[in-house]
Amino acid sequence: MKALRKEHEALLTRAFQAQRNGDIRQYSELTAEAALVKEKIDAIENGSEQGA
Repeated sequence: MKALRKEHEALLTRAFQAQRNGDIRQYSELTAEAALVKEKIDAIENGSEQGA
């Protein structure tokens, strides 16, 4: 879980940097990838809440 959160944060940071550099294509790709990682995090969190 901690690794996924770290990966999500890193992707968002890279996306922010790409946006600042005007690379909208890379920004879009990175934010889409970050969204997938966030979905995994949410699924794990929801699964652990239901199992408790």
